[in-house]
Amino acid sequence: MTYDAPYKRLLRRESHSPRSTLAIVLAIVGIVACLYAATEIVLHLLGVAPLLAAPADIAAAIASISSVETWLLVVAGAVVALIGLWLVIVAIAPGRRARHRLVTERSAVVVDDEVIASALARTASRAALVSPDGVRASVSRRSAVVTMTPRSGQPIDRAAAAEAVQRELDESGLAPTLRSRTTIEKRGVVGA
Repeated sequence: MTYDAPYKRLLRRESHSPRSTLAIVLAIVGIVACLYAATEIVLHLLGVAPLLAAPADIAAAIASISSVETWLLVVAGAVVALIGLWLVIVAIAPGRRARHRLVTERSAVVVDDEVIASALARTASRAALVSPDGVRASVSRRSAVVTMTPRSGQPIDRAAAAEAVQRELDESGLAPTLRSRTTIEKRGVVGA
């Protein structure tokens, strides 16, 4: 199914996470650093005691950095490089929300992964004749995992549950499509 341009924009906006929070945090850190530097410079020009360190002391500390042990410089450089690499990856990689598109002819629908997981758990519970409390489901970007916990004296038909879950996924028309995995925990519970 193809969507019109407004639907494409809407679906992308609802299924991808903006990077505005990280950008705002980094901007605030930068602003605070600039304000601190400006405050220290103004205090130095007025002849008042510095808040933390005078600009001359900071410049002297930077100039004497070569006297610091090499391993400490390497560790500090590695940490700064890893933070920089992480920021570049976050800036380039698309942020995904825990949502999937539901392909329909008449509208653009976005479904939260928790809703999909709940529906799959209910489907598996009905197909395997298991109490709803004994079924858990989780949905990620490309897969759905349904885990069933057996109760004493009640066998679980894993094949029926797996088939029902896969049929539910196939009929739902989710994009991107999900592959399912149905498992039964080795340890069960005692009780009704």
